[in-house]
Amino acid sequence: VGTVSGTSISFGTPVVFESADSYSSMSATFDSTANKIVITYQDGGNSDYGTAIVGTVNPSNNSISFGTAAVFNSAATNLNMLCSCYDPDANKTVISYADRGNSTYGTAILGTISGTDISFGSESVFESAAVSYISTVYDTNSNKVVIAYRDTDNSSYGTAIVGTVSGTNISFGSAVVFEAASSSYVNAAFDSNLNKVVISYADEGNSSYGTAIVGTVSGTSISFGTAVVFEAANSSYVFPVYDENAKKVVLFYRDSGNSSYGTTTIGTVSGTGISFSTPTVFNAGGTYYISAAY
Repeated sequence: VGTVSGTSISFGTPVVFESADSYSSMSATFDSTANKIVITYQDGGNSDYGTAIVGTVNPSNNSISFGTAAVFNSAATNLNMLCSCYDPDANKTVISYADRGNSTYGTAILGTISGTDISFGSESVFESAAVSYISTVYDTNSNKVVIAYRDTDNSSYGTAIVGTVSGTNISFGSAVVFEAASSSYVNAAFDSNLNKVVISYADEGNSSYGTAIVGTVSGTSISFGTAVVFEAANSSYVFPVYDENAKKVVLFYRDSGNSSYGTTTIGTVSGTGISFSTPTVFNAGGTYYISAAY
Protein backbone atom coordinates (compact mmCIF):
# COMPACT_ATOMS: atom_id res chain seq x y z
CA VAL A 1 0.00 0.00 0.00
CA GLY A 2 1.35 3.40 -1.02
CA THR A 3 0.50 6.86 0.30
CA VAL A 4 1.04 9.88 -1.94
CA SER A 5 2.29 13.10 -0.37
CA GLY A 6 3.07 15.97 -2.71
CA THR A 7 5.20 14.48 -5.48
CA SER A 8 6.47 11.50 -3.50
CA ILE A 9 5.06 8.17 -2.35
CA SER A 10 5.77 6.06 0.74
CA PHE A 11 4.93 2.40 1.27
CA GLY A 12 3.83 0.00 3.95
CA THR A 13 5.08 -3.57 4.32
CA PRO A 14 4.61 -5.92 1.34
CA VAL A 15 2.01 -8.66 1.89
CA VAL A 16 1.93 -11.98 0.03
CA PHE A 17 -1.56 -12.73 -1.30
CA GLU A 18 -0.62 -15.92 -3.20
CA SER A 19 2.22 -18.22 -2.10
CA ALA A 20 2.84 -19.42 -5.65
CA ASP A 21 4.20 -18.06 -8.91
CA SER A 22 1.58 -15.63 -10.20
CA TYR A 23 3.43 -14.58 -13.39
CA SER A 24 2.68 -11.16 -14.85
CA SER A 25 -0.93 -11.69 -15.91
CA MET A 26 -2.41 -9.69 -13.06
CA SER A 27 -4.97 -6.95 -12.58
CA ALA A 28 -6.12 -4.92 -9.55
CA THR A 29 -9.51 -3.20 -9.37
CA PHE A 30 -11.16 -1.05 -6.69
CA ASP A 31 -14.72 -1.84 -5.66
CA SER A 32 -15.93 1.60 -4.52
CA THR A 33 -19.11 0.20 -2.96
CA ALA A 34 -17.47 -2.41 -0.76
CA ASN A 35 -14.27 -0.35 -0.39
CA LYS A 36 -12.24 -3.41 -1.28
CA ILE A 37 -9.49 -4.27 -3.75
CA VAL A 38 -9.96 -7.22 -6.12
CA ILE A 39 -6.78 -8.77 -7.52
CA THR A 40 -7.16 -11.20 -10.41
CA TYR A 41 -4.27 -13.40 -11.50
CA GLN A 42 -3.19 -16.77 -12.85
CA ASP A 43 -2.22 -19.10 -10.04
CA GLY A 44 0.97 -20.92 -10.99
CA GLY A 45 0.54 -23.15 -7.96
CA ASN A 46 -2.83 -24.35 -9.25
CA SER A 47 -2.37 -25.14 -12.95
CA ASP A 48 -2.42 -21.41 -13.89
CA TYR A 49 -6.14 -21.23 -13.07
CA GLY A 50 -7.76 -17.79 -13.21
CA THR A 51 -8.09 -16.70 -9.59
CA ALA A 52 -9.28 -13.67 -7.65
CA ILE A 53 -8.81 -12.47 -4.09
CA VAL A 54 -10.28 -9.58 -2.07
CA GLY A 55 -8.03 -7.14 -0.21
CA THR A 56 -8.92 -4.72 2.58
CA VAL A 57 -6.72 -1.66 3.06
CA ASN A 58 -6.05 -0.21 6.50
CA PRO A 59 -5.04 3.40 5.74
CA SER A 60 -3.84 4.10 9.28
CA ASN A 61 -0.75 1.94 8.83
CA ASN A 62 -0.50 1.40 5.04
CA SER A 63 -1.39 -2.28 5.40
CA ILE A 64 -3.57 -4.67 3.43
CA SER A 65 -5.14 -7.98 4.41
CA PHE A 66 -6.77 -10.62 2.24
CA GLY A 67 -9.71 -13.01 2.22
CA THR A 68 -9.71 -16.45 0.64
CA ALA A 69 -8.69 -16.85 -3.00
CA ALA A 70 -11.46 -18.01 -5.35
CA VAL A 71 -11.08 -19.65 -8.78
CA PHE A 72 -13.18 -18.04 -11.53
CA ASN A 73 -11.79 -20.12 -14.42
CA SER A 74 -10.68 -23.71 -13.91
CA ALA A 75 -8.24 -23.52 -16.81
CA ALA A 76 -5.03 -21.67 -17.61
CA THR A 77 -5.12 -17.92 -18.29
CA ASN A 78 -1.86 -16.87 -19.92
CA LEU A 79 0.26 -13.72 -20.03
CA ASN A 80 -1.37 -10.56 -21.42
CA MET A 81 -4.73 -12.32 -21.29
CA LEU A 82 -6.37 -11.08 -18.11
CA CYS A 83 -7.88 -7.75 -17.09
CA SER A 84 -10.62 -6.46 -14.78
CA CYS A 85 -12.65 -3.33 -14.12
CA TYR A 86 -15.40 -2.30 -11.70
CA ASP A 87 -18.98 -1.58 -12.76
CA PRO A 88 -20.28 0.85 -10.08
CA ASP A 89 -23.83 0.81 -11.45
CA ALA A 90 -24.24 -2.96 -11.23
CA ASN A 91 -21.81 -3.26 -8.30
CA LYS A 92 -19.82 -5.98 -10.08
CA THR A 93 -16.20 -6.66 -10.88
CA VAL A 94 -15.91 -7.54 -14.58
CA ILE A 95 -13.08 -9.93 -15.39
CA SER A 96 -12.11 -10.60 -19.00
CA TYR A 97 -9.62 -13.26 -20.02
CA ALA A 98 -8.50 -15.80 -22.61
CA ASP A 99 -9.78 -19.21 -21.58
CA ARG A 100 -7.22 -21.83 -22.53
CA GLY A 101 -9.71 -24.46 -21.47
CA ASN A 102 -11.87 -23.29 -24.37
CA SER A 103 -9.51 -22.67 -27.33
CA THR A 104 -8.24 -19.41 -25.75
CA TYR A 105 -11.59 -17.77 -26.54
CA GLY A 106 -12.22 -14.28 -25.17
CA THR A 107 -14.36 -14.74 -22.08
CA ALA A 108 -15.80 -12.57 -19.32
CA ILE A 109 -17.28 -13.23 -15.89
CA LEU A 110 -18.79 -11.09 -13.13
CA GLY A 111 -17.62 -11.12 -9.53
CA THR A 112 -19.61 -10.00 -6.48
CA ILE A 113 -17.94 -9.15 -3.17
CA SER A 114 -19.45 -10.22 0.14
CA GLY A 115 -17.35 -9.41 3.16
CA THR A 116 -13.83 -10.48 2.28
CA ASP A 117 -14.88 -13.07 -0.30
CA ILE A 118 -15.88 -12.95 -3.96
CA SER A 119 -18.30 -15.16 -5.89
CA PHE A 120 -18.91 -15.42 -9.62
CA GLY A 121 -21.69 -15.69 -12.17
CA SER A 122 -21.53 -17.69 -15.39
CA GLU A 123 -18.84 -17.31 -18.04
CA SER A 124 -19.76 -15.43 -21.23
CA VAL A 125 -17.75 -15.71 -24.44
CA PHE A 126 -17.27 -12.33 -26.15
CA GLU A 127 -15.00 -13.56 -28.95
CA SER A 128 -15.18 -17.13 -30.32
CA ALA A 129 -11.55 -16.93 -31.35
CA ALA A 130 -8.15 -16.81 -29.70
CA VAL A 131 -7.44 -13.43 -28.10
CA SER A 132 -4.61 -11.74 -26.25
CA TYR A 133 -3.62 -8.30 -24.92
CA ILE A 134 -7.00 -7.84 -23.27
CA SER A 135 -8.02 -4.58 -21.60
CA THR A 136 -11.31 -3.86 -19.82
CA VAL A 137 -12.71 -0.41 -19.00
CA TYR A 138 -16.06 0.88 -17.75
CA ASP A 139 -17.86 3.69 -19.58
CA THR A 140 -19.75 5.57 -16.84
CA ASN A 141 -21.72 7.59 -19.41
CA SER A 142 -23.28 4.69 -21.30
CA ASN A 143 -23.08 2.29 -18.33
CA LYS A 144 -21.28 -0.21 -20.52
CA VAL A 145 -18.13 -2.27 -20.33
CA VAL A 146 -15.66 -1.96 -23.21
CA ILE A 147 -13.19 -4.77 -23.84
CA ALA A 148 -10.29 -4.06 -26.21
CA TYR A 149 -8.10 -6.90 -27.41
CA ARG A 150 -6.00 -8.47 -30.11
CA ASP A 151 -8.04 -10.90 -32.21
CA THR A 152 -5.48 -13.59 -33.01
CA ASP A 153 -7.84 -15.42 -35.38
CA ASN A 154 -8.43 -12.26 -37.42
CA SER A 155 -4.86 -11.37 -38.40
CA SER A 156 -4.27 -10.15 -34.81
CA TYR A 157 -6.29 -7.00 -35.56
CA GLY A 158 -7.01 -4.55 -32.76
CA THR A 159 -10.65 -5.11 -31.82
CA ALA A 160 -13.17 -3.86 -29.27
CA ILE A 161 -16.58 -4.96 -28.07
CA VAL A 162 -19.25 -3.48 -25.77
CA GLY A 163 -20.69 -5.46 -22.87
CA THR A 164 -23.90 -4.94 -20.89
CA VAL A 165 -24.11 -6.18 -17.30
CA SER A 166 -27.43 -7.58 -16.07
CA GLY A 167 -27.64 -9.36 -12.75
CA THR A 168 -24.74 -11.79 -12.55
CA ASN A 169 -24.31 -12.07 -16.33
CA ILE A 170 -22.88 -9.98 -19.15
CA SER A 171 -23.94 -9.88 -22.81
CA PHE A 172 -22.16 -8.37 -25.80
CA GLY A 173 -22.79 -6.45 -29.00
CA SER A 174 -20.81 -7.00 -32.19
CA ALA A 175 -17.01 -6.76 -32.27
CA VAL A 176 -15.51 -3.74 -34.07
CA VAL A 177 -12.00 -3.52 -35.53
CA PHE A 178 -10.20 -0.32 -34.53
CA GLU A 179 -6.87 -1.21 -36.17
CA ALA A 180 -6.74 -3.38 -39.31
CA ALA A 181 -3.22 -4.54 -38.55
CA SER A 182 -1.56 -6.66 -35.91
CA SER A 183 -1.85 -4.80 -32.59
CA SER A 184 -0.05 -5.50 -29.33
CA TYR A 185 0.08 -4.02 -25.81
CA VAL A 186 -3.56 -3.01 -26.14
CA ASN A 187 -4.85 -1.00 -23.17
CA ALA A 188 -7.80 1.34 -22.63
CA ALA A 189 -8.82 4.25 -20.42
CA PHE A 190 -12.09 6.16 -20.10
CA ASP A 191 -12.20 9.96 -20.40
CA SER A 192 -15.09 10.77 -18.06
CA ASN A 193 -15.10 14.45 -19.05
CA LEU A 194 -15.77 13.88 -22.74
CA ASN A 195 -17.22 10.36 -22.37
CA LYS A 196 -14.74 8.73 -24.69
CA VAL A 197 -12.77 5.50 -24.56
CA VAL A 198 -9.09 5.93 -25.44
CA ILE A 199 -7.29 2.80 -26.63
CA SER A 200 -3.51 2.79 -26.88
CA TYR A 201 -1.42 0.09 -28.55
CA ALA A 202 1.65 -0.76 -30.60
CA ASP A 203 0.71 -0.79 -34.28
CA GLU A 204 2.69 -3.68 -35.75
CA GLY A 205 1.46 -2.69 -39.19
CA ASN A 206 3.40 0.55 -38.74
CA SER A 207 6.75 -0.53 -37.25
CA SER A 208 5.10 -1.02 -33.81
CA TYR A 209 4.77 2.74 -33.40
CA GLY A 210 2.92 3.87 -30.28
CA THR A 211 -0.62 4.66 -31.40
CA ALA A 212 -3.91 5.70 -29.84
CA ILE A 213 -7.50 5.98 -31.01
CA VAL A 214 -10.70 7.42 -29.54
CA GLY A 215 -13.88 5.36 -29.31
CA THR A 216 -17.48 6.42 -28.70
CA VAL A 217 -20.01 3.99 -27.26
CA SER A 218 -23.57 4.09 -28.58
CA GLY A 219 -25.97 1.44 -27.39
CA THR A 220 -24.16 -1.88 -27.66
CA SER A 221 -21.67 -0.72 -30.29
CA ILE A 222 -18.56 1.43 -30.45
CA SER A 223 -17.22 3.62 -33.26
CA PHE A 224 -13.77 5.11 -33.70
CA GLY A 225 -12.05 8.23 -34.93
CA THR A 226 -8.69 8.28 -36.70
CA ALA A 227 -5.67 6.59 -35.13
CA VAL A 228 -2.88 8.94 -34.01
CA VAL A 229 0.81 8.10 -33.52
CA PHE A 230 2.14 9.37 -30.18
CA GLU A 231 5.63 7.83 -30.53
CA ALA A 232 7.25 7.27 -33.95
CA ALA A 233 9.33 4.39 -32.66
CA ASN A 234 8.79 0.84 -31.43
CA SER A 235 6.67 1.21 -28.28
CA SER A 236 5.73 -1.52 -25.82
CA TYR A 237 4.10 -1.98 -22.42
CA VAL A 238 1.82 0.90 -23.34
CA PHE A 239 -0.48 1.89 -20.47
CA PRO A 240 -2.99 4.81 -20.42
CA VAL A 241 -4.55 6.36 -17.35
CA TYR A 242 -7.10 9.19 -17.14
CA ASP A 243 -6.26 12.16 -14.90
CA GLU A 244 -9.63 13.45 -13.68
CA ASN A 245 -8.15 16.70 -12.37
CA ALA A 246 -6.25 17.69 -15.51
CA LYS A 247 -8.86 16.05 -17.75
CA LYS A 248 -6.10 14.42 -19.75
CA VAL A 249 -5.14 10.88 -20.74
CA VAL A 250 -1.57 10.15 -19.69
CA LEU A 251 0.26 7.38 -21.58
CA PHE A 252 3.22 5.50 -20.13
CA TYR A 253 5.31 3.21 -22.29
CA ARG A 254 8.70 1.72 -23.12
CA ASP A 255 10.36 3.68 -25.92
CA SER A 256 12.60 1.23 -27.81
CA GLY A 257 13.70 4.10 -30.03
CA ASN A 258 15.32 5.70 -26.99
CA SER A 259 17.20 2.93 -25.16
CA SER A 260 13.91 1.36 -23.93
CA TYR A 261 13.49 4.23 -21.47
CA GLY A 262 10.25 4.61 -19.55
CA THR A 263 8.45 7.47 -21.26
CA THR A 264 5.21 9.40 -20.87
CA THR A 265 3.10 11.70 -23.00
CA ILE A 266 -0.11 13.62 -22.28
CA GLY A 267 -3.11 13.14 -24.55
CA THR A 268 -5.90 15.66 -25.07
CA VAL A 269 -9.15 14.34 -26.51
CA SER A 270 -11.14 16.59 -28.82
CA GLY A 271 -14.22 15.24 -30.54
CA THR A 272 -13.23 11.84 -31.91
CA GLY A 273 -9.53 12.73 -32.12
CA ILE A 274 -6.61 13.01 -29.72
CA SER A 275 -3.38 15.03 -29.73
CA PHE A 276 -0.24 14.52 -27.65
CA SER A 277 2.44 16.51 -25.86
CA THR A 278 6.17 16.07 -26.40
CA PRO A 279 7.21 12.80 -24.73
CA THR A 280 9.08 12.96 -21.41
CA VAL A 281 11.35 10.30 -19.90
CA PHE A 282 10.31 9.22 -16.40
CA ASN A 283 12.86 6.39 -16.05
CA ALA A 284 16.23 6.62 -17.82
CA GLY A 285 16.72 2.87 -17.94
CA GLY A 286 15.18 -0.25 -19.42
CA THR A 287 11.53 -0.24 -18.37
CA TYR A 288 9.08 -3.15 -18.43
CA TYR A 289 5.63 -4.18 -17.14
CA ILE A 290 4.24 -0.68 -16.70
CA SER A 291 1.03 0.06 -14.83
CA ALA A 292 -0.40 3.35 -13.59
CA ALA A 293 -3.35 4.58 -11.53
CA TYR A 294 -4.84 7.98 -10.80
